[in-house]
Amino acid sequence: MAIYRFRVTFEDYDDVIREIDIKSTQTFQDLHLAIHKSTGYKPDTSSSFYVCNDYWIKSDEIAYLPSQRKIERGVALMENTKLSRFIDDPHQKFYYTYNFDRPYDFHVELVKILDEDAGKQYPHLTRSVGEAPKMPGSIPVPPVATDDEEDFDFLNETEYGINEEETEDMDTVDSVDELGGTTGAEEEEKDEFMDEFSDNDGYDSDDYDSANKDDY
Repeated sequence: MAIYRFRVTFEDYDDVIREIDIKSTQTFQDLHLAIHKSTGYKPDTSSSFYVCNDYWIKSDEIAYLPSQRKIERGVALMENTKLSRFIDDPHQKFYYTYNFDRPYDFHVELVKILDEDAGKQYPHLTRSVGEAPKMPGSIPVPPVATDDEEDFDFLNETEYGINEEETEDMDTVDSVDELGGTTGAEEEEKDEFMDEFSDNDGYDSDDYDSANKDDY
């Protein structure tokens, strides 16, 4: 009996590859289940294979859990359709859409036709490269904080934070001098300047004031 080896790749994740060996007499549902056994996704959701040409142009659809509209249209069902029915090319291609609510798209390509190995159970995963991406819409679980992280007060530890203890200390300060003597230093410098200025050339501030008054 012929064994089909399909290479399965995500359309948007080329580095994730699965190769699956499956009997030609098995169904598209068997391939569907094998794909999701290899990815870890839940298979019980509406999905479809589409027969494609070399340019990945879709034609016939083979559906799993189809909508009523597709059933009325007479769409082929995966569970009733053998793989060999749609294999006309030794490199046959199928476009596969998983989960129409939040779809992932795959390229499924026949890469080799083998003889059956009596010691293997089919479908058989022969190659697995890369980790399948998480399903769309999954919510990441926030990391559990350690004791050190729980003690961290973001506002108080950043330049934008206000530490209440420091605020209380500011309220107890009576003057600017207590914070570093800035005002006192300025007053001392001013006094020294005025003393030096008044000693030069016998300068007298009262004379200066009188002279200015006479001018006016």
